Amino acid sequence: MKKFRCRVCGYVYDEAIGDGSLGIAPGTPFEELPKKWVCPACQANKSYFDVVDESTLPI
Repeated sequence: MKKFRCRVCGYVYDEAIGDGSLGIAPGTPFEELPKKWVCPACQANKSYFDVVDESTLPI
């Protein structure tokens, strides 16, 4: 499962967790999020998200 970070506010969408606040079930791939889905923190659309390279995250 991948994680995607919003370039605007830093919110991370984790496919393994989903987005319970918006009814997105755990295991939902980012590519399958509804077209109208927006960042729950800042309302940025999906085009503002990048895949998180977990190899560069601090431990």
